[in-house]
Amino acid sequence: MSARPQASRTTSLAIEALISPFVRFAKIESASGLVLMASTVAALVWANSSWEHSYHALWNRQIPMGFGWLVLSETLQQWINDGLMAIFFFVVGLEIKREVLIGELSSIRHAAFPFIAAIGGTLVPALIYLLITRGSEGQKGWGIPMATDIAFALGVLSLLGNRVPVALKIFVTALAIVDDILAVLVIAVFYTDKIQVVSLAVGLAGVLLAFGINLLGVRKPAIYAVIGVGVWVAMLKSGVHATVAGVLLAFTIPARTYVDRDLFIAKGRWLLQAFEDALPNSFQAHTAIHSLEAQCELIESPLHRIEHYLQPWVSFLIMPLFALANAGVRIFGNLLPAVTDKVCLGVAMGLFVGKPLGISLFAWISAKLQLATPPSELSWGEILGASWLCGIGFTMSLFVADLAFGSGHMLDMSKIGTIFASIAAGMCGGAFLLRRKSPALLESVAQVPTA
Repeated sequence: MSARPQASRTTSLAIEALISPFVRFAKIESASGLVLMASTVAALVWANSSWEHSYHALWNRQIPMGFGWLVLSETLQQWINDGLMAIFFFVVGLEIKREVLIGELSSIRHAAFPFIAAIGGTLVPALIYLLITRGSEGQKGWGIPMATDIAFALGVLSLLGNRVPVALKIFVTALAIVDDILAVLVIAVFYTDKIQVVSLAVGLAGVLLAFGINLLGVRKPAIYAVIGVGVWVAMLKSGVHATVAGVLLAFTIPARTYVDRDLFIAKGRWLLQAFEDALPNSFQAHTAIHSLEAQCELIESPLHRIEHYLQPWVSFLIMPLFALANAGVRIFGNLLPAVTDKVCLGVAMGLFVGKPLGISLFAWISAKLQLATPPSELSWGEILGASWLCGIGFTMSLFVADLAFGSGHMLDMSKIGTIFASIAAGMCGGAFLLRRKSPALLESVAQVPTA
């Protein structure tokens, strides 16, 4: 074998190793999008069938948890929205921290383009919603069309196969994560009613405690989990939505390894050599394997380990349960009123029109003014198609709708607007990307000089 093929193979393996974490993340999110879709369809069929009463009876059933003086009683739906979704937001926080430290948001050059695009993708939908609902009680739902459902968006991209470059999936992921940051800020600031100062102080003290043990080098996930439960209860009692506790705690999880890198490499090579020298299935071979496994656990940061463990549970259990509990809205009898309802129209137009308009417009302006550099691998047609896919708001939109309206007619209207706009955005964005090479005029007009 010549040196050139060997060098090419080595380079290929190095590239695969570098992008493997993102590939795994994208595959999980893409597959979970299909599960999420199935849960949504099941909820809609159930809520529009003759068993509609059983749907609402199940999710509105009161379930007490705790012991002694510390007993919390919430409906099954509230346990999912306040409890399980706190774990969802915890994983979102881990993803944000990872991206800021070592990912697409780790440098100004990489972060500026999706960051500015995401700002447009939140401001324009909110503005469109406010314009449509102005003067009505439904104005308080302006946060509903602001966020992107990353699972659904990546799910659609995965269905397009190799027609979509990996760079576009990375762009959508980074943009959605910035979206999540802005959505969490909106929830914490604008969708918090009354604040109990003592409970909030206890919750923040728990967060500071987690930061402190991080600085002391504590790496056991169980310790952070115990603190996390206390912070969650305190936040729930404080009036600040409990899911905010998940994001705050995620920022306290250690992202560094306390094992010397060179020592790990030396031990790893020695153990691999010992495994190679040992007889197959021998005691020495298994000892080398277990020792190498222990070294890998030591070199891996708690942040990566926890995210790696929780991500499948969030993607394939928590999010589908959330969809099943929240997407069930009565369509029959509400469809005609929804066409003229301001809340429904505001959500639908915010997601379907405001998202692609805001993202692509702000992205184009940032490149035109040389504030950011768009990825060289992507065309403006692809960016516009991806912007349309970001109009799939689903999970976060339903979540904010519940915070904004709680129950009643406006909540139903916002759900209908979210579901239909997300379907339309997914179909149009996917179709646009399939034909992305056709609109040559768009490409020629949109080309701008870059820094």
